[in-house]
Amino acid sequence: METKAGGLDTHMPRQSTFVLRRLPMLGQDAVVNAGLGRYRLLCMSLSVVLLLSVVKALINWQGLEFLVLNQLFASAIAGAIFILGFLLRSVLSDYKEAERLPGTLRVALEAIHDDVVYFANGRGETGDIASVRRTLAGISATLREAIRADALDKKGAAIFAAVDGLSGQFLLLERLGMPANYVVRLRGSQDLLRRSLFRIVHIQHMQFLPSAHLLARSLVIALTGLLLFLKTSGAPESALLFAVVTYMLVYVLYLIDTLENPFGDTSKSFDDVSLFLLRDFEEKMQRLETTIPATTTPLGAQP
Repeated sequence: METKAGGLDTHMPRQSTFVLRRLPMLGQDAVVNAGLGRYRLLCMSLSVVLLLSVVKALINWQGLEFLVLNQLFASAIAGAIFILGFLLRSVLSDYKEAERLPGTLRVALEAIHDDVVYFANGRGETGDIASVRRTLAGISATLREAIRADALDKKGAAIFAAVDGLSGQFLLLERLGMPANYVVRLRGSQDLLRRSLFRIVHIQHMQFLPSAHLLARSLVIALTGLLLFLKTSGAPESALLFAVVTYMLVYVLYLIDTLENPFGDTSKSFDDVSLFLLRDFEEKMQRLETTIPATTTPLGAQP
């Protein structure tokens, strides 16, 4: 990760370092509109490979090929594959962690809700449970909306302010006689909530080793260019080999790009981490408000 200097954040946002983001993603909109998000990367990669194959055929037809296959060329391909594998392994660990974060958030939200409701019911009053439910559901809804709109930078402050606002409600519960072990559990769930949210923001905003990404993309572009001018016989097997090698290189690059944005727009890719657990929690809070409406009397007050 890049560091800060002079009090200013000098890290480079992920979007500005993706050289191959500017490659033509032919057919991407058609794939999305057709509901084929599961095959989005496949179609995007095949589109690029098809374009490169046409260019390769034109170069071969014009007799512009001048490179001869040798051991050095094979070593360059092997080195590029190694670097791509290194990057893929690195981002895969963050992706696996990202898949666990929605469950961690759901556990923290449920724990806070259940402890507050149990304490209120134990006192024989419902209290202002509705405000707690609205706060918890609001945290979940705001997070999902921010991820969907790619606006975590703008809405992150509101999310963390809502989480910090739980401290005031916990203080009120403590003054009303909530046992110390309950308060500790609530604080622990709040810290777990913060930790998970900070991790989501960090994963979405930062890029693992930008220099390595630039190196990998530069190598792929260079190797693709070399393959285009590599002398071939023009036979079908030569064209097939060219398509297979370029498909592997392009697909892995797009896959790394996708894995580094695990909480992307779920309407466009099935590779994005699903937030259905948070959506179910919001629906649960709405059902509880409908079936078991809480009074507006603050906790501890006499009706």
